[in-house]
Amino acid sequence: MKITFINPPQTASKYKFMGVIAPPLGMSYIAAVLEKNDYDVSIIDACALDYTLEQLSDRVKEENPDIVSISALTPTIGSALESAQVVKETIPETKVILGGYHPTFNFEETIHDENVDLVIRGEGEYTMLDLVQTIEKGGDLSKVKGIVYEEENDNGDKIMIVTPDREPIMDLDEFPFPALHLLPMDHYKLLNMDTHMSTMITSRGCPVQCSFCSSAAMHGRKIRRRSIKNIVDEMEHLKYDYGIETIAFMDDTFTINKKRVKDLCNEIMNRNLDMMWGCTARVDTLNEEVLDKMKQAGCICIFMGVESAAQDVLDRMGKRTNINKIKEAFKIAREKKIRTIASVALGMPGDTKKAMNKTIKFVHSLKPNYAIYSLATPYPGTRFYKEAFEKNLIKVKDWSKFTLISPILDTIDCSVKDLRKIQAKAFIKFYLRPHYLIREFLIDGPMVLKTFYGVIKQVFTKMVEETQITIRETYIK
Repeated sequence: MKITFINPPQTASKYKFMGVIAPPLGMSYIAAVLEKNDYDVSIIDACALDYTLEQLSDRVKEENPDIVSISALTPTIGSALESAQVVKETIPETKVILGGYHPTFNFEETIHDENVDLVIRGEGEYTMLDLVQTIEKGGDLSKVKGIVYEEENDNGDKIMIVTPDREPIMDLDEFPFPALHLLPMDHYKLLNMDTHMSTMITSRGCPVQCSFCSSAAMHGRKIRRRSIKNIVDEMEHLKYDYGIETIAFMDDTFTINKKRVKDLCNEIMNRNLDMMWGCTARVDTLNEEVLDKMKQAGCICIFMGVESAAQDVLDRMGKRTNINKIKEAFKIAREKKIRTIASVALGMPGDTKKAMNKTIKFVHSLKPNYAIYSLATPYPGTRFYKEAFEKNLIKVKDWSKFTLISPILDTIDCSVKDLRKIQAKAFIKFYLRPHYLIREFLIDGPMVLKTFYGVIKQVFTKMVEETQITIRETYIK
């Protein structure tokens, strides 16, 4: 039996303009589990390859799979369903499965699409294996935990079947390493660096549960950790088998356990890996000792959630941190010469124009190397989405706009149009500062020019065109 995974085409991302194109880690894990169980597996990363739907159809025809599994985030659900239609038109008898964040939390809407046969909810490694084995044997789908499908009742009407949830996967070490040999590894990059890169996770789950985070909603509150040996074994595998030089750790809580971070750094140095890596971090988990160790072990970049300069907004998000901790984390990272990316969420409920302008100025004071000014986006499955839906705050119903780039809801004194302008001004004011450009060029050289070009292209072609903002208007206030 042949199984093909599809990462659908993606036209908008808050990361692409910064030169970040990452391997689809989730489906690579699932593919590896299937391969371990002797299934014929392939992956089509239509996003990294910039495939059109016609090109996707040609690849599907070439692969000729019995089962196709398509991953979908909220902004890519439309593209995923178009991909499902392509599959059905190309090979009608193929079973089409959708999984990922959006199908997990919006499974009823997803399963009603005529081109979707089944939906996988939650972490998919063992659900997919169980499902494939059941389909192959002609078994009872109702016995497969964590899926949704439709069947006809005695009256010929379709009814939705939702099987019980699958238990979380506790021992992450039992997974084989992701099946990167199935991916176009030369198409992935980090911050436009001329380097071979890949992504990894060292844990799943997050105890903090910020209101806007769909990742925490997917993986739960309990942290499940890989062993230090298993993590560094994979790093060696990436370096020596794939020539990977740079790794982005994608954990929600990479630095939450300081001792574990130091143990990991020590093991990396003990093996003399000499690899560059970056991670996400909560500002309240960083101190001088931890950052020293991370720097010694190869850390070059940290992504930190600033979100807002207003403490009351942070509290409503459930961030469980404060402004002073944000300042301190960026200060220490800057002293250690570790690049920082400041991530901001503009337009959260309760945000005002005054508060957002304060946040924009606050980010400048932190002196990060890069800044991402996202617009508050309520993703299905999160507390933020539930509250926004119940209060009728969501003004945009098109899922493809849920990119963190397009405005989705009004705030107290800002319309959707106002938010577009504020975001555009934020990007322009940050990236067009002469002293910023000089400082970053001295640090990163031509690399920063590529990122700068990406930012300008993103801001001027998408945001500025929509709002008809000029540079002059940006600096009036």
